[in-house]
Amino acid sequence: RTISTHHHHATPAINGIAIPDSALARAITEFVRDTETELLFNHSSRVYFFGALAGQQRGLTFNPELLYAATMFHDVGLMPSHSSADLRFEVDGANAARDFLQSYKLDPADIEKVWTGIALHTTPGVPEFMHPVIALTTAGVEMDVLGLTYDRYPSDIREAVVAAFPRTPAFKEDIIQAFYDGIKHKPDTTFGNVKADVIADKAPHFHRGNFCAVIRCSHWHG
Repeated sequence: RTISTHHHHATPAINGIAIPDSALARAITEFVRDTETELLFNHSSRVYFFGALAGQQRGLTFNPELLYAATMFHDVGLMPSHSSADLRFEVDGANAARDFLQSYKLDPADIEKVWTGIALHTTPGVPEFMHPVIALTTAGVEMDVLGLTYDRYPSDIREAVVAAFPRTPAFKEDIIQAFYDGIKHKPDTTFGNVKADVIADKAPHFHRGNFCAVIRCSHWHG
C-alpha cells in the first residue's frame, strides 16, 4: 500500500513552524494516523503546532523531531491497541513512543525526554520547568484542550492551525468522551490526576480514591 504523507506536503508552515520533513517524522505521522482516530490525530497535530509556537514565543531551543514525537504519541495510550490493563494511559503512550523511537537509533537521553513529556502531560505545574520538549508538549495540550493560553496566540495563527487540522464541531465534548473511552476500563489509574474528573463526569457512581483515606487506612499505628 502507499504511504500517506499527505499532511507533510499539504500543511504550510505556520508562523515559520512546520512538521519536520524527515523519515522519522513521516514514520511518526503514518503510525499515529494508522493507530488513532481522526479526532485524536488532528488534536495531536494541533498540539505539536501550539507547542512549537509556544516555544517560539518563549525563546526556547528544541529539536522539532522530538517535540513532534512527544506530541503525536501523547494520546496513543487511549487506543485499545496500546492500552494496558493497569498503567496510566500516559505511561502506555510514553512506552509506545519509546518502543517506536528505539528502532531509529536515537540518543537514549532524547528518547527519555519524549517519554517524560508524554508521561507528565496531564500533571499541571511541573512540566513547564523541565526540558523544552517536556514543557512544550504540555503547553500544546493545555492550549488545544483547556484553552489556558488562548489569548497568547493571534487569531490568524489559531485559525491557520485549526484549518490544517480541524476541530470537530463539538470538540470539547468529543475529547472528553475520547478520554473516557480510553480509560474507563481502569479508573483507579486516575488517582491523583485530572483524568479522575473525566471518570467522575461520565460515571456518576464512581468513587474516586482519596489521598487522606489512603493515609488513614495504612498499616501504620497512629
